[in-house]
Amino acid sequence: MSTPSTPAYGPVEYAVIAFPGNRFTGEIATELTKLTSQGIVRVIDITFIKRDADGATEIVELEDLDDFESGPFADVDGEVTGLLSQEDLEQVAEEIPPNSSAAIIVWEDVWATALSQALRRADGILVAHERIPAAVVEQSVAAARAA
Repeated sequence: MSTPSTPAYGPVEYAVIAFPGNRFTGEIATELTKLTSQGIVRVIDITFIKRDADGATEIVELEDLDDFESGPFADVDGEVTGLLSQEDLEQVAEEIPPNSSAAIIVWEDVWATALSQALRRADGILVAHERIPAAVVEQSVAAARAA
C-alpha cells in the first residue's frame, strides 16, 4: 500500500505592508491576481491589521472582512490557511504605526517549486537565501551608473 506523498512546495515568503492613515486602495490585490493567475505565486495566507490613532489594534482575517473590503481580493487564487498564528499576528501588530493598517501576505514562490525539488533530489543543502529589498538594488544600480 502506498502512502500519500507530501506535496512539494517552493520557497514560502511573507511581507507586511503598512498603509499610513489607513489608506488601503486594493491596488496590490490586482497584482496578486495577476501573479496567481499566471502560476508565479500561490497565496497561502492574507491577514489585515487595523490600528487606530490611539494604538488599539484589530486583527482581521480575509474571510472576516465585509464584501466591500474583501472585494479586491475576490479573484486572488490561493488557499488562505491561517498559517500565521495569533502570536505572530500580535507581534506584527506591535510594529504597525498608530492610525495605520497593514496587510500580511504569505505566498509560495510556485515558479521555484521544480528547482526546490531538483535540489532535494540532488541532496543539495540550501546554505543561504536572502531577499535584497528593491530600494537597495535601485540605489546600488543608480550609484554604479553615476560612478
